[in-house]
Amino acid sequence: MSRQPILSCRNIVVDFDGFKAIQGVDLTIEEGEIRFLIGPNGAGKTTMLDVICGKTRALSGQIWFHNRIDIVKKQEHEIVNLGIARKFQAPSIFLNLTVFENLELAMKQNRHLWAVLRARIDSGQRKRMMEVLAQIGLADQAERKAGLLSHGQKQWLEIGMQLMQEPKLLLLDEPIAGMTGTERERTGELIREIAQTCSVIVVEHDMDFVRTFSKQVTVMHEGKILCEGTMEQVQRDPRVAEVYLGKGKAEHAESVAT
Repeated sequence: MSRQPILSCRNIVVDFDGFKAIQGVDLTIEEGEIRFLIGPNGAGKTTMLDVICGKTRALSGQIWFHNRIDIVKKQEHEIVNLGIARKFQAPSIFLNLTVFENLELAMKQNRHLWAVLRARIDSGQRKRMMEVLAQIGLADQAERKAGLLSHGQKQWLEIGMQLMQEPKLLLLDEPIAGMTGTERERTGELIREIAQTCSVIVVEHDMDFVRTFSKQVTVMHEGKILCEGTMEQVQRDPRVAEVYLGKGKAEHAESVAT
């Protein structure tokens, strides 16, 4: 049975004072899918995430969420409320608060910042927080100040904070940057776990990581989609070799992953 699209981007154009960072991109993400966006620096990968989450306005085009809601002109908070969460490259957490308090602040509810810390959470909310703590591997760090966590743990905590919003689509921008090998492996497994209930779009430069954890890859170049397919398929595409290596020879495509 084919899955339904959760996100459909159609003819997206982004213009920065005459420079078209995105040039007519079409991108479809299915429910429960992990999609990797790859490409050289300046290809437009992060800009696409910015457009989807509302941080950057598209000059033209449509973005359909669940095939019925065009989010291209909605505000960031409206998009979050619809079920799209975004994690940026650098972890954005409250360093002086505990891991538990960070998740509490991120809980999906109407709230004011400090009121949440003093509010009494119910048993259902506490259960959800403990589930997320276990999922991100920080159950034994719940009472630790976030600033004392390792870099990888901080990244997981912010992913956990996004999960507290109960998203249907999670956007991750270079989630393994600066991580150890073990942390990278754990992050890949975490993404797979998340995809059981939430579609995920990942911008990533580490081709070994992409090869290990991807099923579908979209290659971007100069604000356009160059090709899509499995990692094996895109590696064999001579256009991919040309983009990464400056050579238009298919036999060099395998070098993209090294």
